[in-house]
Amino acid sequence: MRKNIVAGNWKMNKNFADAEALMIQLLEYKKNNTTNCEVYIAPPALYLTTAKDIFKNGEVEVFAQDVSEYQSGAYTGEISVEMINSIGIDGSLVSHSERRQYHGETDSHANRKVKALLDAGLTPIYCNGETLEQRKAGQHFEVVKNQTEVALFTLSADEIKKVVIAYEPVWAIGTGETATPEQAQEIHAHIRSLIAAKYGQEVADEISILYGGSVKPDNAKEIFSQPDIDGGLIGGAALKIEDFSKIIEGFNP
Repeated sequence: MRKNIVAGNWKMNKNFADAEALMIQLLEYKKNNTTNCEVYIAPPALYLTTAKDIFKNGEVEVFAQDVSEYQSGAYTGEISVEMINSIGIDGSLVSHSERRQYHGETDSHANRKVKALLDAGLTPIYCNGETLEQRKAGQHFEVVKNQTEVALFTLSADEIKKVVIAYEPVWAIGTGETATPEQAQEIHAHIRSLIAAKYGQEVADEISILYGGSVKPDNAKEIFSQPDIDGGLIGGAALKIEDFSKIIEGFNP
């Protein structure tokens, strides 16, 4: 069966001392509490080796925020899959909405990055979702369908089962608009139905689909209770142990 996952995307936040302190707080939390989900963090690339040292027994899985689609070469500033694999990183986010918005990433890029990660035995967390304009135009189902097909449908059934999908309603992040748990569930069910139509229901039921739309301590339990939502990709709330731990506890009975 699919995993329940709470993943924290730290984005471009925290100096080294503050990042290390937060990791140590999270380690202490994990040691002293039983969690009903897997916990991942994606800190800035500079801190990946520190994170692996702190979580040396696998208490928290450590992910990069991005990887290059290329194996090696003259790509200044980029980080390859081989590089993160060589220091024991568990996987990477792929095509987060901010990578799409600020760096022009497409689902063709995502497809190559997902395949590179899978070929190295690492876990891709593939991000998709529609903008406010697309949602208001009623294009959200079609947009997410196209994104999912281009990024993932060249994979084999065995490969796609190893992908984690994170649906990000871009229109509900920093816009003042709010996605209800029912709206989130509707799209999650849509994504799972697309995979079922291509690969079969058994494969679709093994894939964890996370919600990346402003999960907070006060709404985590309601969001995670939706039948097709298997956890969250958490942004700002992952930067404070008080908030992140309460979101993790959204999976508690």
